[in-house]
Amino acid sequence: MGKRRFWLGVMIFAVVGVWLGNSAFFGPQPSSDPLRLLAHRGVHQTYPRDGLDVDTCTARRIYAPQHSFIENTLPSMQAAFDAGAAVVELDVHLTPDGAFAVFHDWELDCRTDGSGVTRQHSITQLQALDVGYGYSSDGVTYPLRGQGVGMMPTLSDVLAADLPGPVLINVKSRDADEGNALAIRLAERASEGKVFGIYGGHIPTQVALDALPGMRGYSRQTIKDCILRYAALGWSGTVPDACRDGLLAVPIDVAPWLWGWPHRFVARMQNAGTEVILLGPLEDSGFSAGIDTPDLLAQVPIGFSGLVWTNRIEVIGPLSETQ
Repeated sequence: MGKRRFWLGVMIFAVVGVWLGNSAFFGPQPSSDPLRLLAHRGVHQTYPRDGLDVDTCTARRIYAPQHSFIENTLPSMQAAFDAGAAVVELDVHLTPDGAFAVFHDWELDCRTDGSGVTRQHSITQLQALDVGYGYSSDGVTYPLRGQGVGMMPTLSDVLAADLPGPVLINVKSRDADEGNALAIRLAERASEGKVFGIYGGHIPTQVALDALPGMRGYSRQTIKDCILRYAALGWSGTVPDACRDGLLAVPIDVAPWLWGWPHRFVARMQNAGTEVILLGPLEDSGFSAGIDTPDLLAQVPIGFSGLVWTNRIEVIGPLSETQ
Protein backbone atom coordinates (compact mmCIF):
# COMPACT_ATOMS: atom_id res chain seq x y z
CA MET A 1 0.00 0.00 0.00
CA GLY A 2 2.86 2.37 0.86
CA LYS A 3 4.65 1.68 -2.42
CA ARG A 4 1.46 2.24 -4.37
CA ARG A 5 0.96 5.61 -2.72
CA PHE A 6 4.57 6.50 -3.37
CA TRP A 7 4.35 5.79 -7.11
CA LEU A 8 0.98 7.50 -7.33
CA GLY A 9 2.57 10.56 -5.77
CA VAL A 10 5.45 10.40 -8.24
CA MET A 11 3.02 10.20 -11.15
CA ILE A 12 0.95 13.13 -9.87
CA PHE A 13 4.10 15.18 -9.31
CA ALA A 14 5.29 14.40 -12.86
CA VAL A 15 1.94 15.29 -14.42
CA VAL A 16 1.75 18.55 -12.48
CA GLY A 17 5.33 19.35 -13.47
CA VAL A 18 4.59 18.79 -17.16
CA TRP A 19 1.45 20.90 -16.89
CA LEU A 20 3.26 23.74 -15.16
CA GLY A 21 6.08 23.56 -17.68
CA ASN A 22 3.68 23.96 -20.59
CA SER A 23 0.82 25.97 -19.15
CA ALA A 24 0.03 29.39 -20.51
CA PHE A 25 -0.64 30.63 -16.96
CA PHE A 26 3.03 30.68 -16.02
CA GLY A 27 4.58 31.17 -19.46
CA PRO A 28 5.95 34.20 -21.29
CA GLN A 29 3.77 37.25 -21.47
CA PRO A 30 1.89 37.92 -24.73
CA SER A 31 3.51 40.41 -27.06
CA SER A 32 2.19 43.96 -26.99
CA ASP A 33 3.41 44.57 -30.55
CA PRO A 34 1.02 44.55 -33.55
CA LEU A 35 0.49 41.27 -35.36
CA ARG A 36 3.12 40.54 -37.99
CA LEU A 37 1.44 39.54 -41.24
CA LEU A 38 2.84 37.52 -44.13
CA ALA A 39 1.08 38.32 -47.41
CA HIS A 40 0.89 35.29 -49.68
CA ARG A 41 1.39 36.40 -53.32
CA GLY A 42 0.98 40.06 -52.31
CA VAL A 43 -2.43 41.65 -52.88
CA HIS A 44 -4.02 39.32 -55.41
CA GLN A 45 -7.25 37.95 -56.83
CA THR A 46 -8.71 35.30 -54.54
CA TYR A 47 -11.01 32.38 -55.30
CA PRO A 48 -13.15 29.68 -53.66
CA ARG A 49 -11.00 26.80 -52.42
CA ASP A 50 -13.63 24.06 -52.52
CA GLY A 51 -12.86 21.22 -54.90
CA LEU A 52 -9.32 22.35 -55.67
CA ASP A 53 -6.78 19.91 -57.02
CA VAL A 54 -3.36 20.29 -58.64
CA ASP A 55 -4.91 20.81 -62.09
CA THR A 56 -7.45 23.48 -61.13
CA CYS A 57 -6.99 26.76 -62.99
CA THR A 58 -7.68 29.13 -60.11
CA ALA A 59 -7.56 32.22 -62.38
CA ARG A 60 -10.76 31.00 -64.04
CA ARG A 61 -12.69 30.90 -60.76
CA ILE A 62 -11.81 34.18 -59.05
CA TYR A 63 -14.31 36.20 -57.10
CA ALA A 64 -15.52 39.31 -58.90
CA PRO A 65 -12.48 41.63 -58.68
CA GLN A 66 -12.54 44.37 -56.07
CA HIS A 67 -9.12 45.68 -57.07
CA SER A 68 -6.86 45.40 -60.11
CA PHE A 69 -3.73 43.95 -58.49
CA ILE A 70 -2.18 40.83 -60.03
CA GLU A 71 -0.25 38.40 -57.86
CA ASN A 72 3.55 38.30 -57.90
CA THR A 73 3.92 41.72 -59.50
CA LEU A 74 5.76 44.65 -57.98
CA PRO A 75 2.59 46.77 -57.58
CA SER A 76 0.89 43.92 -55.70
CA MET A 77 3.88 43.56 -53.39
CA GLN A 78 4.00 47.27 -52.65
CA ALA A 79 0.25 47.28 -52.00
CA ALA A 80 0.68 44.39 -49.56
CA PHE A 81 3.28 46.27 -47.56
CA ASP A 82 1.07 49.36 -47.65
CA ALA A 83 -1.78 47.24 -46.20
CA GLY A 84 0.34 46.15 -43.25
CA ALA A 85 2.42 43.17 -44.38
CA ALA A 86 5.71 42.56 -42.59
CA VAL A 87 6.75 40.00 -45.23
CA VAL A 88 5.52 39.27 -48.76
CA GLU A 89 5.67 35.77 -50.27
CA LEU A 90 6.54 35.22 -53.93
CA ASP A 91 7.19 32.28 -56.26
CA VAL A 92 10.19 31.69 -58.54
CA HIS A 93 11.17 29.56 -61.53
CA LEU A 94 14.70 29.31 -62.93
CA THR A 95 14.65 30.04 -66.68
CA PRO A 96 17.02 28.53 -69.28
CA ASP A 97 18.90 31.84 -69.50
CA GLY A 98 19.61 31.94 -65.76
CA ALA A 99 16.98 34.37 -64.52
CA PHE A 100 14.48 33.69 -61.76
CA ALA A 101 11.00 34.53 -63.05
CA VAL A 102 8.54 35.56 -60.35
CA PHE A 103 5.35 33.67 -61.21
CA HIS A 104 3.23 31.12 -59.40
CA ASP A 105 2.16 28.44 -61.88
CA TRP A 106 4.25 25.59 -63.25
CA GLU A 107 2.61 26.23 -66.64
CA LEU A 108 1.61 29.46 -68.33
CA ASP A 109 -1.73 28.47 -69.83
CA CYS A 110 -4.00 29.33 -66.90
CA ARG A 111 -3.03 32.95 -66.14
CA THR A 112 -1.29 34.24 -69.24
CA ASP A 113 -1.60 34.41 -73.02
CA GLY A 114 1.33 32.00 -73.27
CA SER A 115 1.49 28.21 -73.04
CA GLY A 116 3.82 25.50 -71.86
CA VAL A 117 6.06 25.01 -68.86
CA THR A 118 7.11 28.30 -67.29
CA ARG A 119 10.73 27.36 -66.65
CA GLN A 120 11.26 26.30 -70.27
CA HIS A 121 10.87 29.89 -71.53
CA SER A 122 13.48 32.63 -71.57
CA ILE A 123 12.92 35.63 -69.39
CA THR A 124 12.46 37.76 -72.53
CA GLN A 125 9.61 35.52 -73.65
CA LEU A 126 8.03 35.52 -70.19
CA GLN A 127 8.18 39.27 -69.76
CA ALA A 128 6.37 39.77 -73.07
CA LEU A 129 3.30 37.94 -71.73
CA ASP A 130 0.13 39.36 -70.20
CA VAL A 131 0.02 37.94 -66.67
CA GLY A 132 -3.55 39.20 -66.25
CA TYR A 133 -4.87 37.53 -69.38
CA GLY A 134 -6.66 34.50 -67.93
CA TYR A 135 -8.52 35.88 -64.91
CA SER A 136 -12.30 35.57 -64.97
CA SER A 137 -15.09 35.21 -62.44
CA ASP A 138 -17.74 34.18 -64.96
CA GLY A 139 -15.87 32.59 -67.87
CA VAL A 140 -17.12 35.34 -70.17
CA THR A 141 -15.48 38.58 -69.07
CA TYR A 142 -11.76 38.99 -68.41
CA PRO A 143 -11.40 42.23 -66.46
CA LEU A 144 -7.62 42.10 -66.03
CA ARG A 145 -6.80 41.20 -69.61
CA GLY A 146 -4.30 43.65 -71.06
CA GLN A 147 -3.32 45.05 -67.66
CA GLY A 148 -0.48 42.61 -66.99
CA VAL A 149 1.60 42.92 -70.16
CA GLY A 150 5.29 42.95 -69.28
CA MET A 151 4.60 42.84 -65.53
CA MET A 152 6.25 39.52 -64.66
CA PRO A 153 9.33 40.58 -62.67
CA THR A 154 12.54 38.71 -62.08
CA LEU A 155 13.76 38.02 -58.57
CA SER A 156 16.54 40.51 -59.27
CA ASP A 157 13.90 43.13 -60.11
CA VAL A 158 12.19 42.50 -56.77
CA LEU A 159 15.41 42.64 -54.76
CA ALA A 160 16.43 45.84 -56.53
CA ALA A 161 13.06 47.48 -55.89
CA ASP A 162 12.63 49.86 -52.99
CA LEU A 163 10.14 47.67 -51.13
CA PRO A 164 9.69 48.44 -47.43
CA GLY A 165 10.12 44.85 -46.22
CA PRO A 166 11.61 41.44 -47.03
CA VAL A 167 10.25 38.60 -49.17
CA LEU A 168 9.75 34.88 -48.56
CA ILE A 169 10.81 32.94 -51.66
CA ASN A 170 8.91 29.82 -52.76
CA VAL A 171 11.01 27.52 -54.94
CA LYS A 172 8.55 25.74 -57.22
CA SER A 173 10.80 22.97 -58.56
CA ARG A 174 12.43 19.92 -56.99
CA ASP A 175 15.81 20.44 -58.67
CA ALA A 176 19.05 20.78 -56.75
CA ASP A 177 20.45 22.94 -59.54
CA GLU A 178 17.76 25.51 -58.87
CA GLY A 179 18.74 25.62 -55.21
CA ASN A 180 22.38 26.17 -56.16
CA ALA A 181 21.49 28.95 -58.60
CA LEU A 182 19.25 30.63 -56.03
CA ALA A 183 21.99 30.50 -53.40
CA ILE A 184 24.44 32.16 -55.78
CA ARG A 185 21.91 34.86 -56.64
CA LEU A 186 21.09 35.57 -53.01
CA ALA A 187 24.71 35.46 -51.84
CA GLU A 188 25.35 38.49 -54.02
CA ARG A 189 22.86 40.44 -51.87
CA ALA A 190 23.27 38.59 -48.60
CA SER A 191 23.90 41.64 -46.46
CA GLU A 192 20.88 43.61 -47.62
CA GLY A 193 18.23 41.91 -45.46
CA LYS A 194 15.72 41.72 -48.32
CA VAL A 195 15.04 37.98 -48.04
CA PHE A 196 13.14 36.68 -45.03
CA GLY A 197 13.54 33.05 -45.99
CA ILE A 198 13.18 30.26 -48.55
CA TYR A 199 10.67 27.41 -48.74
CA GLY A 200 9.31 24.90 -51.24
CA GLY A 201 10.62 21.66 -52.71
CA HIS A 202 12.78 19.95 -50.08
CA ILE A 203 15.85 19.34 -52.25
CA PRO A 204 16.36 22.82 -53.77
CA THR A 205 15.34 24.52 -50.53
CA GLN A 206 17.84 22.52 -48.48
CA VAL A 207 20.60 23.02 -51.05
CA ALA A 208 20.06 26.78 -50.95
CA LEU A 209 19.90 26.90 -47.15
CA ASP A 210 23.07 24.81 -46.80
CA ALA A 211 24.90 27.28 -49.04
CA LEU A 212 23.61 30.38 -47.23
CA PRO A 213 24.62 30.42 -43.55
CA GLY A 214 22.06 32.26 -41.47
CA MET A 215 19.26 31.95 -44.04
CA ARG A 216 16.11 30.26 -42.72
CA GLY A 217 13.48 28.22 -44.50
CA TYR A 218 11.29 25.16 -44.52
CA SER A 219 9.79 22.38 -46.59
CA ARG A 220 6.98 19.97 -45.85
CA GLN A 221 9.66 17.48 -44.78
CA THR A 222 11.28 19.82 -42.26
CA ILE A 223 7.88 20.72 -40.79
CA LYS A 224 7.05 17.04 -40.37
CA ASP A 225 10.43 16.28 -38.79
CA CYS A 226 10.11 19.17 -36.35
CA ILE A 227 6.51 18.53 -35.30
CA LEU A 228 6.99 14.79 -34.71
CA ARG A 229 10.14 15.28 -32.67
CA TYR A 230 8.65 18.15 -30.70
CA ALA A 231 5.54 16.07 -29.96
CA ALA A 232 7.81 13.51 -28.34
CA LEU A 233 10.12 15.90 -26.46
CA GLY A 234 8.36 19.25 -26.12
CA TRP A 235 6.62 18.33 -22.86
CA SER A 236 10.03 18.71 -21.19
CA GLY A 237 10.75 22.08 -22.77
CA THR A 238 13.29 20.52 -25.13
CA VAL A 239 13.46 21.94 -28.66
CA PRO A 240 14.85 19.22 -30.95
CA ASP A 241 17.53 19.98 -33.52
CA ALA A 242 14.96 19.52 -36.30
CA CYS A 243 13.18 22.64 -35.00
CA ARG A 244 16.21 24.92 -34.72
CA ASP A 245 17.31 27.85 -36.89
CA GLY A 246 14.50 27.67 -39.41
CA LEU A 247 10.93 28.56 -40.19
CA LEU A 248 8.00 26.50 -38.95
CA ALA A 249 4.59 26.81 -40.60
CA VAL A 250 1.74 25.47 -38.44
CA PRO A 251 -2.00 25.26 -39.28
CA ILE A 252 -4.17 27.05 -36.74
CA ASP A 253 -6.18 23.91 -36.00
CA VAL A 254 -3.01 21.87 -35.34
CA ALA A 255 -1.23 24.49 -33.23
CA PRO A 256 -3.25 24.00 -29.99
CA TRP A 257 -1.93 20.43 -29.76
CA LEU A 258 1.68 21.63 -29.53
CA TRP A 259 3.32 21.65 -26.11
CA GLY A 260 3.21 25.14 -24.61
CA TRP A 261 0.96 26.69 -27.25
CA PRO A 262 0.76 29.58 -27.83
CA HIS A 263 3.26 31.90 -26.13
CA ARG A 264 5.55 29.38 -24.46
CA PHE A 265 5.77 27.40 -27.71
CA VAL A 266 6.56 30.46 -29.83
CA ALA A 267 9.12 31.67 -27.29
CA ARG A 268 10.85 28.28 -27.28
CA MET A 269 11.08 28.32 -31.05
CA GLN A 270 12.29 31.90 -31.21
CA ASN A 271 14.93 31.18 -28.58
CA ALA A 272 16.06 28.30 -30.81
CA GLY A 273 16.32 30.63 -33.81
CA THR A 274 13.06 29.60 -35.47
CA GLU A 275 10.17 31.82 -36.53
CA VAL A 276 6.66 30.36 -36.29
CA ILE A 277 4.23 31.06 -39.16
CA LEU A 278 0.56 30.50 -38.37
CA LEU A 279 -1.46 29.18 -41.32
CA GLY A 280 -5.17 28.66 -41.87
CA PRO A 281 -6.83 25.32 -41.07
CA LEU A 282 -5.47 22.15 -42.62
CA GLU A 283 -7.49 21.21 -45.71
CA ASP A 284 -8.41 17.79 -47.12
CA SER A 285 -5.70 18.29 -49.75
CA GLY A 286 -3.07 18.29 -47.01
CA PHE A 287 -2.34 21.98 -47.55
CA SER A 288 -3.51 25.07 -45.71
CA ALA A 289 -4.81 28.39 -46.91
CA GLY A 290 -4.38 31.48 -44.79
CA ILE A 291 -5.94 33.51 -42.01
CA ASP A 292 -8.29 35.17 -44.49
CA THR A 293 -11.50 36.00 -42.61
CA PRO A 294 -12.40 38.02 -39.50
CA ASP A 295 -13.53 34.80 -37.80
CA LEU A 296 -10.15 33.14 -38.32
CA LEU A 297 -8.31 36.29 -37.30
CA ALA A 298 -10.26 36.24 -34.04
CA GLN A 299 -8.83 32.75 -33.37
CA VAL A 300 -5.24 34.01 -33.48
CA PRO A 301 -4.03 34.18 -29.87
CA ILE A 302 -3.91 37.73 -28.52
CA GLY A 303 -0.29 38.81 -28.32
CA PHE A 304 0.88 36.17 -30.82
CA SER A 305 4.47 37.07 -31.71
CA GLY A 306 4.99 34.82 -34.72
CA LEU A 307 3.88 35.60 -38.27
CA VAL A 308 0.32 35.23 -39.55
CA TRP A 309 -0.04 33.97 -43.14
CA THR A 310 -2.86 35.55 -45.14
CA ASN A 311 -4.18 35.63 -48.70
CA ARG A 312 -6.24 38.73 -47.90
CA ILE A 313 -3.74 41.25 -46.61
CA GLU A 314 -5.97 44.09 -47.85
CA VAL A 315 -8.70 42.81 -45.49
CA ILE A 316 -6.71 41.32 -42.61
CA GLY A 317 -4.13 44.10 -42.42
CA PRO A 318 -6.54 46.84 -41.33
CA LEU A 319 -8.48 44.45 -39.08
CA SER A 320 -5.31 43.30 -37.31
CA GLU A 321 -4.68 46.80 -36.03
CA THR A 322 -7.51 46.27 -33.57
CA GLN A 323 -6.50 42.71 -32.69
